[in-house]
Amino acid sequence: MGNVKVRALVGQKIAAIRTITPAELAGQGWDVSRCEMAPLVIVTEDGTKLFASRDSDGNGPGYLVGETKRGKGFYVGAEE
Repeated sequence: MGNVKVRALVGQKIAAIRTITPAELAGQGWDVSRCEMAPLVIVTEDGTKLFASRDSDGNGPGYLVGETKRGKGFYVGAEE
């Protein structure tokens, strides 16, 4: 897995947040049979895809989590 420079992502607009496809799952080598929810993908305007991973080795999917500017925690769910 290569390392992308953060500056390549700065300024990109989010085009979509969606559930991962079976082909993308296979490409990551993930078995999600025991996951609580389907992994999500953030797609930027230039087609870059971001996946939340358990660790930097890509050993499994994880949640996209964040915090608002007011300090309130949240998790991201795909819009169905």
